[in-house]
Amino acid sequence: MNSAEDLSLSNSPNRKVIVAIDGPSGAGKSTLARHLAQHFSLLNLETGAMYRAFGLKALRAHCPVDDPKALEILSTETTIHLEPGEAENRVFLDGEDVTGQLRNQIVSDAASRVSVFPVIRAWMVRRQQQMGESGGIVMEGRDIGTVVFPNAEVKIFLDAAPEVRGMRRYEQLGQTGRKPEIQPEEVIRELRERDFRDRNRADSPLRPAPDSVLLDSTDMTLEEAVRAAEAIVEAKLTTAHTNS
Repeated sequence: MNSAEDLSLSNSPNRKVIVAIDGPSGAGKSTLARHLAQHFSLLNLETGAMYRAFGLKALRAHCPVDDPKALEILSTETTIHLEPGEAENRVFLDGEDVTGQLRNQIVSDAASRVSVFPVIRAWMVRRQQQMGESGGIVMEGRDIGTVVFPNAEVKIFLDAAPEVRGMRRYEQLGQTGRKPEIQPEEVIRELRERDFRDRNRADSPLRPAPDSVLLDSTDMTLEEAVRAAEAIVEAKLTTAHTNS
C-alpha cells in the first residue's frame, strides 16, 4: 500500500485518508510527517510552520505577541499558504516565501505565544481544515487529532522525554553550520516552558486523542521511529478497509 489511490476509503470515495500526528515541541513530528508523506504518497501539511509564519508576521509588525486583540486584527491582514517542496513545505506569508526564516528560536517562541489565544487557534483551524478537507494528507501539530481532524483515520501521538527532545533540538541548531548561541540546558529549559504552555492553555491543550496510538521515541533511532510509524499507519488502514 504505497499510492494515493490505495488510500481512498471505500466508504468515502470522495475523500482520501488523513494521518494526524500530534505531540510536543521537539518530538520529531515534522521529520516523521515528511517520511510518511513520501512513503504513502500523501501531501505533508505542517501546521507548526503556519504558526511560526504568523509569529514572524507579528514580530515584523511589532505586534505584541501577548495581545489577543491586536493579533486578531493582524490575522485579518495575513495570508499563509503551504506548497510541497522536495525536502519540506514551502511556506508563503502574504505571498513571500519565508521558509528559511522560520526555524530560529525567536520565531519559535513567538509562535508558541500567539498560539495560546483561542481567536488565533480558531482562525488557524479553519484554514487547516480548508487545506485538508479532501484528505490525502499527513498533518502534524498539537491538536490535529483532537480539534482539526477528530475523524482522521490514523492518529499518532509522538512523544519523547524532554531531555531527549531538547538535545535533538540543540543538535539541529548545530547542523545549520552556526554554533548554537545557547547551551543545551537552556534549550531543554525553554522546551519545558513551551510544554507547560501547550499542555495548560485553555483552548485546545496538548493531549493525545482517545483513539490515538502513542509512539514514544525516547529510546528509538530515527529509523526505528519511522518504521514504527509506518507499521501503525499500515495497521490502521488495513483495519479501516476491512471494516468498510
